[in-house]
Amino acid sequence: MRLHMIAATAALALLAGCNKSSGKDPGISVDTLKQVTEKLSSDEFEGRKPTTAGEEKTVAYLIERMKAAGLEPGNKGSWVQDVPLVELDAKNVSPLSFTGGQGDAISLNYRTDMVISTYQVTPKTQIKDSDVVFVGYGINAPERGWNDYAGVDVKGKTVVILINDPDWETKELKGDFGGRAMTYYGRWTYKYEEAARQGAAAAIIVHNTEPAAYGWNVVQSSWTGPQLEQDAPGNHMDQSKAIGWIQQDAAKQLFAKGGQDYAKLVAAAKTKGFKAVPFAGVKASVSFDSNIRRQASKNVIGILPGTEKKDEYVLYSAHWDHLGRCEKVNNDDICNGALDNASGTAALIAIAEAQKKAGPTKRTMVFLAVTAEEAGLLGSKYYAENPVFPLSQTVGGVNMDGVNLNGPAKDFVFVGVGKSELEDLMKKLVEGEGRTVVPEPTPEKGFYYRSDHFSFAKLGVPMFYGESGEDLVNGGKEAGKKAADDYTENRYHQPSDQYDAKWDWTGAIQDLNLFYWLGRQLADGDTWPNWYKDAEFREIRDKSRAGK
Repeated sequence: MRLHMIAATAALALLAGCNKSSGKDPGISVDTLKQVTEKLSSDEFEGRKPTTAGEEKTVAYLIERMKAAGLEPGNKGSWVQDVPLVELDAKNVSPLSFTGGQGDAISLNYRTDMVISTYQVTPKTQIKDSDVVFVGYGINAPERGWNDYAGVDVKGKTVVILINDPDWETKELKGDFGGRAMTYYGRWTYKYEEAARQGAAAAIIVHNTEPAAYGWNVVQSSWTGPQLEQDAPGNHMDQSKAIGWIQQDAAKQLFAKGGQDYAKLVAAAKTKGFKAVPFAGVKASVSFDSNIRRQASKNVIGILPGTEKKDEYVLYSAHWDHLGRCEKVNNDDICNGALDNASGTAALIAIAEAQKKAGPTKRTMVFLAVTAEEAGLLGSKYYAENPVFPLSQTVGGVNMDGVNLNGPAKDFVFVGVGKSELEDLMKKLVEGEGRTVVPEPTPEKGFYYRSDHFSFAKLGVPMFYGESGEDLVNGGKEAGKKAADDYTENRYHQPSDQYDAKWDWTGAIQDLNLFYWLGRQLADGDTWPNWYKDAEFREIRDKSRAGK
Protein backbone atom coordinates (compact mmCIF):
# COMPACT_ATOMS: atom_id res chain seq x y z
CA MET A 1 0.00 0.00 0.00
CA ARG A 2 1.43 3.39 -1.01
CA LEU A 3 2.24 5.97 1.65
CA HIS A 4 -0.20 8.51 0.26
CA MET A 5 -3.01 6.03 1.00
CA ILE A 6 -2.23 5.68 4.68
CA ALA A 7 -2.21 7.98 7.65
CA ALA A 8 0.96 9.48 9.07
CA THR A 9 0.95 7.14 12.06
CA ALA A 10 0.78 4.15 9.79
CA ALA A 11 3.65 5.58 7.76
CA LEU A 12 5.78 5.78 10.86
CA ALA A 13 4.91 2.21 11.72
CA LEU A 14 5.98 1.16 8.24
CA LEU A 15 9.33 2.90 8.69
CA ALA A 16 9.90 1.27 12.04
CA GLY A 17 8.83 -2.13 10.83
CA CYS A 18 10.39 -3.10 7.54
CA ASN A 19 11.47 -2.32 4.05
CA LYS A 20 9.25 -4.26 1.67
CA SER A 21 12.04 -4.84 -0.83
CA SER A 22 14.32 -6.44 1.72
CA GLY A 23 12.00 -8.10 4.18
CA LYS A 24 13.49 -6.58 7.33
CA ASP A 25 14.44 -3.36 9.04
CA PRO A 26 18.20 -2.69 8.81
CA GLY A 27 18.13 -0.97 12.19
CA ILE A 28 19.55 2.45 11.35
CA SER A 29 20.06 4.13 14.74
CA VAL A 30 18.20 7.40 15.28
CA ASP A 31 20.27 7.92 18.42
CA THR A 32 23.47 7.78 16.38
CA LEU A 33 22.07 10.24 13.86
CA LYS A 34 21.14 12.67 16.61
CA GLN A 35 24.36 12.26 18.61
CA VAL A 36 26.75 12.67 15.69
CA THR A 37 24.85 15.54 14.11
CA GLU A 38 24.55 17.45 17.37
CA LYS A 39 28.20 16.88 18.26
CA LEU A 40 29.70 17.83 14.91
CA SER A 41 27.53 20.94 14.59
CA SER A 42 28.21 22.24 18.08
CA ASP A 43 30.16 25.48 18.54
CA GLU A 44 32.98 23.36 19.98
CA PHE A 45 33.83 22.31 16.40
CA GLU A 46 33.83 25.93 15.12
CA GLY A 47 32.10 25.10 11.85
CA ARG A 48 34.48 22.25 10.88
CA LYS A 49 36.63 24.29 8.50
CA PRO A 50 39.51 22.22 7.09
CA THR A 51 43.04 22.89 8.43
CA THR A 52 41.71 24.48 11.63
CA ALA A 53 41.37 23.27 15.22
CA GLY A 54 37.80 22.39 14.23
CA GLU A 55 39.16 19.84 11.77
CA GLU A 56 41.37 18.21 14.39
CA LYS A 57 38.37 17.68 16.66
CA THR A 58 36.23 16.46 13.76
CA VAL A 59 38.75 13.89 12.53
CA ALA A 60 39.38 12.58 16.06
CA TYR A 61 35.64 12.23 16.69
CA LEU A 62 35.00 10.46 13.38
CA ILE A 63 37.79 7.98 14.04
CA GLU A 64 36.33 7.35 17.50
CA ARG A 65 32.87 6.71 16.01
CA MET A 66 34.20 4.50 13.21
CA LYS A 67 36.09 2.39 15.74
CA ALA A 68 32.97 2.09 17.89
CA ALA A 69 30.97 1.07 14.83
CA GLY A 70 33.35 -1.85 14.25
CA LEU A 71 35.12 -0.55 11.16
CA GLU A 72 38.78 -1.13 10.39
CA PRO A 73 41.28 1.55 9.30
CA GLY A 74 40.93 2.04 5.54
CA ASN A 75 44.33 3.32 4.40
CA LYS A 76 46.98 0.67 5.00
CA GLY A 77 46.45 0.64 8.74
CA SER A 78 45.65 4.34 8.99
CA TRP A 79 42.25 5.98 9.39
CA VAL A 80 43.18 8.98 7.28
CA GLN A 81 44.39 10.09 3.87
CA ASP A 82 46.30 13.37 3.77
CA VAL A 83 44.86 15.91 1.32
CA PRO A 84 47.37 18.70 0.53
CA LEU A 85 45.64 22.09 0.57
CA VAL A 86 46.72 25.69 0.26
CA GLU A 87 44.79 28.48 1.96
CA LEU A 88 44.59 31.97 0.47
CA ASP A 89 43.20 34.73 2.66
CA ALA A 90 42.52 37.97 0.76
CA LYS A 91 43.58 41.17 2.51
CA ASN A 92 43.67 44.84 1.54
CA VAL A 93 41.05 44.28 -1.13
CA SER A 94 40.54 47.35 -3.28
CA PRO A 95 37.18 48.18 -4.85
CA LEU A 96 36.60 46.59 -8.25
CA SER A 97 36.55 49.65 -10.50
CA PHE A 98 35.44 50.20 -14.08
CA THR A 99 36.67 53.33 -15.84
CA GLY A 100 36.33 54.71 -19.34
CA GLY A 101 33.32 54.09 -21.53
CA GLN A 102 30.17 56.10 -20.82
CA GLY A 103 29.36 58.02 -17.65
CA ASP A 104 31.10 58.13 -14.30
CA ALA A 105 33.53 55.53 -13.01
CA ILE A 106 31.99 52.54 -11.19
CA SER A 107 33.47 51.45 -7.87
CA LEU A 108 32.21 48.17 -6.40
CA ASN A 109 32.86 47.46 -2.74
CA TYR A 110 34.11 44.12 -1.46
CA ARG A 111 31.42 41.90 0.09
CA THR A 112 28.42 44.17 -0.53
CA ASP A 113 28.79 44.69 -4.31
CA MET A 114 31.33 42.07 -5.30
CA VAL A 115 33.53 39.28 -4.02
CA ILE A 116 36.97 38.57 -5.45
CA SER A 117 39.48 35.76 -5.05
CA THR A 118 42.16 33.85 -6.92
CA TYR A 119 43.31 30.30 -7.53
CA GLN A 120 46.87 31.50 -8.14
CA VAL A 121 49.16 30.98 -5.16
CA THR A 122 50.80 34.38 -5.11
CA PRO A 123 51.06 37.06 -2.41
CA LYS A 124 49.85 39.90 -4.65
CA THR A 125 47.09 40.01 -7.27
CA GLN A 126 46.61 43.03 -9.48
CA ILE A 127 44.38 43.63 -12.47
CA LYS A 128 44.96 47.07 -13.95
CA ASP A 129 43.12 48.68 -16.85
CA SER A 130 42.02 45.33 -18.27
CA ASP A 131 39.66 45.42 -21.27
CA VAL A 132 36.18 44.13 -20.44
CA VAL A 133 34.32 41.60 -22.61
CA PHE A 134 30.85 40.09 -22.08
CA VAL A 135 31.03 36.41 -23.09
CA GLY A 136 27.44 35.39 -22.42
CA TYR A 137 27.36 32.11 -20.52
CA GLY A 138 31.08 31.55 -21.06
CA ILE A 139 30.59 28.13 -22.66
CA ASN A 140 32.77 26.35 -25.20
CA ALA A 141 31.01 23.07 -26.07
CA PRO A 142 32.02 21.82 -29.53
CA GLU A 143 29.84 18.71 -29.22
CA ARG A 144 26.81 21.00 -28.87
CA GLY A 145 27.88 23.44 -31.56
CA TRP A 146 28.26 26.22 -29.02
CA ASN A 147 31.21 28.56 -28.41
CA ASP A 148 30.73 31.87 -26.61
CA TYR A 149 34.41 32.64 -27.16
CA ALA A 150 34.35 32.21 -30.95
CA GLY A 151 35.97 35.09 -32.82
CA VAL A 152 37.17 36.97 -29.75
CA ASP A 153 40.58 37.10 -28.09
CA VAL A 154 40.21 37.51 -24.31
CA LYS A 155 43.85 36.97 -23.34
CA GLY A 156 44.72 39.37 -20.55
CA LYS A 157 41.16 40.72 -20.46
CA THR A 158 38.32 40.64 -17.92
CA VAL A 159 35.38 38.47 -18.97
CA VAL A 160 31.88 38.95 -17.56
CA ILE A 161 29.81 35.76 -17.47
CA LEU A 162 26.20 34.75 -16.76
CA ILE A 163 25.51 31.92 -14.31
CA ASN A 164 23.80 28.63 -15.34
CA ASP A 165 23.05 27.45 -18.90
CA PRO A 166 21.48 29.41 -21.79
CA ASP A 167 18.21 27.43 -21.62
CA TRP A 168 17.71 27.37 -17.84
CA GLU A 169 14.41 29.26 -18.09
CA THR A 170 12.71 26.68 -20.30
CA LYS A 171 10.07 24.59 -18.53
CA GLU A 172 10.95 21.27 -20.17
CA LEU A 173 14.08 19.15 -19.98
CA LYS A 174 14.81 19.71 -23.65
CA GLY A 175 17.24 22.10 -25.26
CA ASP A 176 20.86 22.64 -26.25
CA PHE A 177 21.85 22.23 -22.59
CA GLY A 178 19.11 19.98 -21.24
CA GLY A 179 16.50 22.70 -20.86
CA ARG A 180 15.59 23.39 -17.25
CA ALA A 181 18.18 20.91 -15.96
CA MET A 182 21.62 22.41 -15.42
CA THR A 183 24.63 20.77 -17.06
CA TYR A 184 28.20 21.12 -15.84
CA TYR A 185 28.56 24.00 -18.29
CA GLY A 186 26.25 25.97 -15.99
CA ARG A 187 28.36 25.61 -12.86
CA TRP A 188 30.58 28.45 -11.70
CA THR A 189 33.52 26.05 -11.47
CA TYR A 190 33.32 25.31 -15.19
CA LYS A 191 33.04 28.99 -16.10
CA TYR A 192 36.28 29.84 -14.31
CA GLU A 193 37.99 26.79 -15.81
CA GLU A 194 37.01 27.80 -19.35
CA ALA A 195 37.93 31.45 -18.82
CA ALA A 196 41.40 30.31 -17.75
CA ARG A 197 41.72 28.09 -20.81
CA GLN A 198 40.88 31.13 -22.93
CA GLY A 199 43.60 33.17 -21.20
CA ALA A 200 41.36 35.66 -19.38
CA ALA A 201 43.11 37.71 -16.69
CA ALA A 202 39.91 37.96 -14.65
CA ALA A 203 36.57 36.13 -14.73
CA ILE A 204 33.55 37.77 -13.12
CA ILE A 205 30.17 36.01 -12.80
CA VAL A 206 26.95 38.02 -12.60
CA HIS A 207 24.90 36.85 -9.63
CA ASN A 208 21.21 36.18 -10.19
CA THR A 209 19.40 34.36 -7.40
CA GLU A 210 17.17 32.00 -9.38
CA PRO A 211 19.71 30.54 -11.83
CA ALA A 212 22.45 30.56 -9.17
CA ALA A 213 20.09 28.70 -6.77
CA TYR A 214 21.06 30.88 -3.81
CA GLY A 215 21.06 34.51 -2.75
CA TRP A 216 23.92 36.97 -2.49
CA ASN A 217 24.22 36.15 1.22
CA VAL A 218 25.49 32.69 0.26
CA VAL A 219 28.03 34.13 -2.18
CA GLN A 220 29.16 36.56 0.48
CA SER A 221 29.57 33.93 3.22
CA SER A 222 31.21 31.37 0.92
CA TRP A 223 33.65 33.65 -0.94
CA THR A 224 35.00 35.85 1.84
CA GLY A 225 37.56 34.86 4.43
CA PRO A 226 40.24 32.19 3.88
CA GLN A 227 39.71 30.16 0.69
CA LEU A 228 41.05 26.65 0.14
CA GLU A 229 42.42 25.05 -3.00
CA GLN A 230 44.29 21.84 -3.74
CA ASP A 231 48.04 22.36 -3.27
CA ALA A 232 49.45 21.30 -6.60
CA PRO A 233 52.70 21.75 -8.56
CA GLY A 234 52.73 25.00 -10.50
CA ASN A 235 50.75 26.94 -7.89
CA HIS A 236 47.76 27.18 -10.26
CA MET A 237 49.49 29.89 -12.27
CA ASP A 238 47.68 28.60 -15.36
CA GLN A 239 44.41 29.96 -13.89
CA SER A 240 43.01 33.47 -14.25
CA LYS A 241 44.59 36.03 -11.95
CA ALA A 242 41.25 36.95 -10.36
CA ILE A 243 37.86 35.26 -10.11
CA GLY A 244 34.74 36.63 -8.52
CA TRP A 245 31.06 37.61 -8.57
CA ILE A 246 29.19 40.91 -8.86
CA GLN A 247 25.64 41.80 -7.90
CA GLN A 248 23.17 41.94 -10.79
CA ASP A 249 22.41 45.65 -10.24
CA ALA A 250 26.14 46.36 -10.50
CA ALA A 251 26.25 44.39 -13.74
CA LYS A 252 23.46 46.54 -15.18
CA GLN A 253 25.51 49.66 -14.40
CA LEU A 254 28.56 48.08 -16.04
CA PHE A 255 26.65 47.18 -19.21
CA ALA A 256 25.31 50.73 -19.47
CA LYS A 257 28.86 52.04 -19.07
CA GLY A 258 29.84 49.86 -22.01
CA GLY A 259 27.00 51.33 -24.08
CA GLN A 260 24.97 48.13 -23.88
CA ASP A 261 21.45 47.21 -22.79
CA TYR A 262 21.68 44.50 -20.11
CA ALA A 263 18.33 42.83 -20.84
CA LYS A 264 18.94 42.71 -24.60
CA LEU A 265 22.41 41.18 -24.24
CA VAL A 266 21.23 38.60 -21.73
CA ALA A 267 18.48 37.58 -24.17
CA ALA A 268 20.97 37.42 -27.05
CA ALA A 269 23.31 35.19 -25.01
CA LYS A 270 20.63 32.50 -24.91
CA THR A 271 20.82 31.91 -28.66
CA LYS A 272 23.25 29.70 -30.55
CA GLY A 273 25.76 31.77 -32.50
CA PHE A 274 25.96 34.52 -29.89
CA LYS A 275 29.06 36.66 -30.35
CA ALA A 276 30.98 38.04 -27.38
CA VAL A 277 30.62 41.79 -26.91
CA PRO A 278 33.61 44.00 -25.92
CA PHE A 279 32.66 46.99 -23.77
CA ALA A 280 34.33 49.75 -25.78
CA GLY A 281 36.77 51.76 -23.73
CA VAL A 282 35.83 50.17 -20.38
CA LYS A 283 38.77 49.13 -18.20
CA ALA A 284 38.66 46.93 -15.07
CA SER A 285 41.01 47.24 -12.10
CA VAL A 286 41.26 45.48 -8.75
CA SER A 287 44.02 44.45 -6.37
CA PHE A 288 44.43 42.47 -3.18
CA ASP A 289 47.07 40.69 -1.13
CA SER A 290 46.88 37.02 -0.13
CA ASN A 291 48.16 35.44 3.03
CA ILE A 292 49.34 31.96 2.02
CA ARG A 293 49.25 28.91 4.27
CA ARG A 294 49.94 25.34 3.24
CA GLN A 295 48.65 22.46 5.32
CA ALA A 296 47.29 18.97 4.72
CA SER A 297 43.69 18.25 5.56
CA LYS A 298 42.35 14.72 5.98
CA ASN A 299 39.88 12.33 4.46
CA VAL A 300 38.74 9.75 7.03
CA ILE A 301 38.36 6.16 5.79
CA GLY A 302 36.97 3.06 7.47
CA ILE A 303 36.21 -0.32 5.92
CA LEU A 304 34.28 -3.53 6.44
CA PRO A 305 36.41 -6.14 4.62
CA GLY A 306 34.65 -8.51 2.25
CA THR A 307 34.75 -12.28 2.58
CA GLU A 308 35.04 -13.53 -1.01
CA LYS A 309 35.93 -10.48 -3.11
CA LYS A 310 37.96 -8.28 -0.79
CA ASP A 311 39.50 -6.40 -3.72
CA GLU A 312 36.11 -5.22 -5.03
CA TYR A 313 34.69 -2.18 -3.28
CA VAL A 314 31.36 -0.53 -2.56
CA LEU A 315 31.61 3.08 -1.44
CA TYR A 316 29.60 5.28 0.90
CA SER A 317 30.68 8.93 1.04
CA ALA A 318 29.79 12.13 2.85
CA HIS A 319 31.70 15.36 3.44
CA TRP A 320 32.52 16.27 7.04
CA ASP A 321 33.58 19.89 6.46
CA HIS A 322 31.71 23.18 6.52
CA LEU A 323 32.58 26.89 6.35
CA GLY A 324 34.00 27.49 9.81
CA ARG A 325 33.70 31.10 10.91
CA CYS A 326 31.76 33.13 8.39
CA GLU A 327 29.89 36.39 7.91
CA LYS A 328 28.36 37.38 11.26
CA VAL A 329 24.55 37.26 11.55
CA ASN A 330 22.81 38.25 14.81
CA ASN A 331 26.19 38.31 16.55
CA ASP A 332 26.94 34.70 15.50
CA ASP A 333 29.86 34.01 13.15
CA ILE A 334 30.02 30.19 13.31
CA CYS A 335 28.53 28.39 10.33
CA ASN A 336 27.76 25.15 12.17
CA GLY A 337 26.54 23.19 9.13
CA ALA A 338 24.13 20.94 11.02
CA LEU A 339 22.15 19.77 8.01
CA ASP A 340 25.04 20.52 5.63
CA ASN A 341 26.67 18.17 6.32
CA ALA A 342 26.86 17.00 9.91
CA SER A 343 23.65 15.09 9.20
CA GLY A 344 25.09 13.32 6.15
CA THR A 345 28.25 12.43 8.09
CA ALA A 346 26.05 11.06 10.88
CA ALA A 347 24.26 8.97 8.26
CA LEU A 348 27.62 7.55 7.15
CA ILE A 349 28.33 6.39 10.71
CA ALA A 350 24.80 5.07 11.28
CA ILE A 351 24.84 3.01 8.07
CA ALA A 352 28.29 1.67 8.94
CA GLU A 353 26.95 0.52 12.33
CA ALA A 354 24.00 -1.23 10.70
CA GLN A 355 26.13 -2.91 8.04
CA LYS A 356 28.55 -4.19 10.67
CA LYS A 357 25.72 -5.63 12.77
CA ALA A 358 24.28 -7.38 9.72
CA GLY A 359 27.52 -9.29 9.16
CA PRO A 360 30.14 -9.30 6.42
CA THR A 361 29.43 -9.10 2.69
CA LYS A 362 31.26 -10.61 -0.26
CA ARG A 363 32.74 -7.30 -1.34
CA THR A 364 34.51 -4.76 0.86
CA MET A 365 32.51 -1.76 2.02
CA VAL A 366 34.32 1.59 2.22
CA PHE A 367 33.05 4.47 4.38
CA LEU A 368 34.68 7.71 3.26
CA ALA A 369 34.26 11.02 5.09
CA VAL A 370 35.87 13.59 2.81
CA THR A 371 37.22 17.05 3.47
CA ALA A 372 36.87 20.39 1.66
CA GLU A 373 33.66 19.77 -0.24
CA GLU A 374 32.63 23.35 0.40
CA ALA A 375 35.84 24.59 -1.23
CA GLY A 376 35.04 22.79 -4.50
CA LEU A 377 34.89 19.01 -3.83
CA LEU A 378 38.60 19.02 -3.07
CA GLY A 379 38.73 16.02 -0.71
CA SER A 380 36.76 13.71 -2.99
CA LYS A 381 38.68 15.01 -6.01
CA TYR A 382 41.96 14.16 -4.33
CA TYR A 383 40.76 10.67 -3.35
CA ALA A 384 39.41 10.01 -6.86
CA GLU A 385 42.72 11.07 -8.41
CA ASN A 386 44.76 9.26 -5.73
CA PRO A 387 42.49 6.36 -4.76
CA VAL A 388 43.31 4.15 -1.80
CA PHE A 389 41.27 1.46 -3.56
CA PRO A 390 41.44 1.30 -7.38
CA LEU A 391 38.52 3.00 -9.11
CA SER A 392 38.49 0.20 -11.67
CA GLN A 393 37.65 -2.14 -8.78
CA THR A 394 35.10 0.17 -7.17
CA VAL A 395 31.68 -1.19 -8.08
CA GLY A 396 29.77 1.98 -7.25
CA GLY A 397 28.23 3.63 -4.26
CA VAL A 398 26.10 6.26 -2.55
CA ASN A 399 26.87 9.86 -1.61
CA MET A 400 24.99 11.59 1.21
CA ASP A 401 24.86 15.38 1.51
CA GLY A 402 22.15 16.32 4.02
CA VAL A 403 19.25 14.14 5.15
CA ASN A 404 15.49 14.66 5.19
CA LEU A 405 14.49 16.30 8.49
CA ASN A 406 11.00 17.30 7.39
CA GLY A 407 9.25 13.99 8.06
CA PRO A 408 8.42 11.01 5.82
CA ALA A 409 7.80 11.63 2.13
CA LYS A 410 5.59 9.86 -0.38
CA ASP A 411 8.11 10.39 -3.15
CA PHE A 412 11.83 10.12 -3.86
CA VAL A 413 14.04 12.09 -6.24
CA PHE A 414 16.93 10.75 -8.31
CA VAL A 415 19.29 13.72 -8.58
CA GLY A 416 20.70 13.89 -12.10
CA VAL A 417 18.26 11.24 -13.32
CA GLY A 418 19.18 9.18 -16.38
CA LYS A 419 22.80 8.61 -15.45
CA SER A 420 23.48 5.03 -14.34
CA GLU A 421 22.07 1.55 -13.86
CA LEU A 422 22.14 2.12 -10.10
CA GLU A 423 18.84 3.90 -10.70
CA ASP A 424 17.26 0.59 -11.80
CA LEU A 425 18.22 -1.01 -8.49
CA MET A 426 17.08 1.98 -6.48
CA LYS A 427 13.74 2.26 -8.27
CA LYS A 428 12.79 -1.22 -7.04
CA LEU A 429 13.76 -0.32 -3.49
CA VAL A 430 11.79 2.92 -3.58
CA GLU A 431 8.70 1.19 -4.91
CA GLY A 432 9.16 -1.49 -2.26
CA GLU A 433 8.68 1.23 0.36
CA GLY A 434 5.43 2.22 -1.31
CA ARG A 435 6.94 5.43 -2.63
CA THR A 436 7.11 6.97 -6.08
CA VAL A 437 10.15 8.14 -8.04
CA VAL A 438 9.56 11.71 -9.26
CA PRO A 439 11.55 14.23 -11.34
CA GLU A 440 13.78 16.76 -9.61
CA PRO A 441 11.67 19.75 -8.56
CA THR A 442 14.54 22.18 -9.26
CA PRO A 443 16.82 20.64 -11.92
CA GLU A 444 18.08 24.12 -12.81
CA LYS A 445 20.05 24.18 -9.54
CA GLY A 446 22.45 21.53 -10.86
CA PHE A 447 22.71 19.54 -7.63
CA TYR A 448 24.30 16.60 -9.47
CA TYR A 449 27.43 18.69 -10.04
CA ARG A 450 27.56 20.16 -6.53
CA SER A 451 28.53 17.27 -4.26
CA ASP A 452 31.21 14.65 -3.91
CA HIS A 453 29.70 11.92 -6.06
CA PHE A 454 30.63 14.09 -9.06
CA SER A 455 34.36 13.66 -8.37
CA PHE A 456 33.95 9.91 -8.76
CA ALA A 457 31.53 10.15 -11.68
CA LYS A 458 34.01 12.25 -13.68
CA LEU A 459 36.48 9.35 -13.39
CA GLY A 460 33.91 6.71 -14.25
CA VAL A 461 32.60 5.32 -10.94
CA PRO A 462 28.78 5.07 -10.85
CA MET A 463 27.60 6.88 -7.71
CA PHE A 464 24.00 7.31 -6.64
CA TYR A 465 22.75 10.62 -5.26
CA GLY A 466 19.10 11.02 -4.27
CA GLU A 467 16.79 12.38 -1.62
CA SER A 468 13.21 12.59 -0.40
CA GLY A 469 10.88 14.55 -2.62
CA GLU A 470 8.68 17.42 -1.49
CA ASP A 471 5.42 15.46 -1.21
CA LEU A 472 5.36 14.91 2.54
CA VAL A 473 3.05 12.48 4.31
CA ASN A 474 2.10 15.36 6.60
CA GLY A 475 1.24 18.46 4.58
CA GLY A 476 1.88 17.24 1.04
CA LYS A 477 3.78 19.18 -1.62
CA GLU A 478 2.95 22.58 -0.16
CA ALA A 479 4.59 21.73 3.15
CA GLY A 480 7.57 20.11 1.46
CA LYS A 481 8.27 23.07 -0.82
CA LYS A 482 7.83 25.50 2.05
CA ALA A 483 10.40 23.61 4.14
CA ALA A 484 12.88 23.40 1.25
CA ASP A 485 12.55 27.09 0.43
CA ASP A 486 12.85 28.07 4.08
CA TYR A 487 16.14 26.20 4.42
CA THR A 488 17.61 27.68 1.22
CA GLU A 489 16.60 31.22 2.09
CA ASN A 490 17.26 31.25 5.83
CA ARG A 491 19.84 28.62 6.78
CA TYR A 492 21.91 27.37 3.81
CA HIS A 493 25.54 28.43 4.41
CA GLN A 494 24.44 30.64 7.29
CA PRO A 495 25.10 30.53 11.07
CA SER A 496 21.45 29.53 11.49
CA ASP A 497 22.07 26.00 10.11
CA GLN A 498 22.09 24.64 13.66
CA TYR A 499 21.00 21.42 15.35
CA ASP A 500 17.37 21.34 16.49
CA ALA A 501 16.25 18.77 19.04
CA LYS A 502 12.74 18.97 17.55
CA TRP A 503 13.75 17.64 14.14
CA ASP A 504 11.70 14.76 12.75
CA TRP A 505 14.12 11.98 11.77
CA THR A 506 11.56 9.55 10.30
CA GLY A 507 12.13 10.86 6.77
CA ALA A 508 15.88 10.44 7.20
CA ILE A 509 15.43 6.82 8.32
CA GLN A 510 13.16 6.24 5.35
CA ASP A 511 15.90 7.32 2.92
CA LEU A 512 18.81 5.74 4.77
CA ASN A 513 17.07 2.37 4.64
CA LEU A 514 17.20 2.71 0.84
CA PHE A 515 20.88 3.61 0.87
CA TYR A 516 21.62 0.72 3.24
CA TRP A 517 19.96 -1.82 0.97
CA LEU A 518 21.48 -0.46 -2.24
CA GLY A 519 24.95 -0.81 -0.72
CA ARG A 520 24.11 -4.23 0.69
CA GLN A 521 22.90 -5.52 -2.67
CA LEU A 522 26.02 -4.26 -4.42
CA ALA A 523 28.35 -5.66 -1.75
CA ASP A 524 26.70 -9.09 -1.70
CA GLY A 525 26.22 -9.27 -5.45
CA ASP A 526 28.31 -10.03 -8.54
CA THR A 527 27.06 -7.34 -10.91
CA TRP A 528 28.93 -4.26 -12.10
CA PRO A 529 26.32 -1.55 -12.77
CA ASN A 530 27.45 0.80 -15.50
CA TRP A 531 26.43 4.21 -16.76
CA TYR A 532 23.65 4.29 -19.32
CA LYS A 533 24.96 4.22 -22.89
CA ASP A 534 24.33 7.92 -23.52
CA ALA A 535 25.72 9.13 -20.16
CA GLU A 536 28.80 11.35 -20.38
CA PHE A 537 30.79 9.05 -18.08
CA ARG A 538 30.17 5.71 -19.86
CA GLU A 539 33.30 5.74 -22.04
CA ILE A 540 35.51 6.59 -19.07
CA ARG A 541 34.11 3.68 -17.08
CA ASP A 542 34.45 1.20 -19.93
CA LYS A 543 38.11 2.11 -20.40
CA SER A 544 38.74 1.94 -16.65
CA ARG A 545 37.21 -1.53 -16.34
CA ALA A 546 39.17 -2.68 -19.39
CA GLY A 547 42.40 -1.51 -17.80
CA LYS A 548 43.03 1.20 -20.40
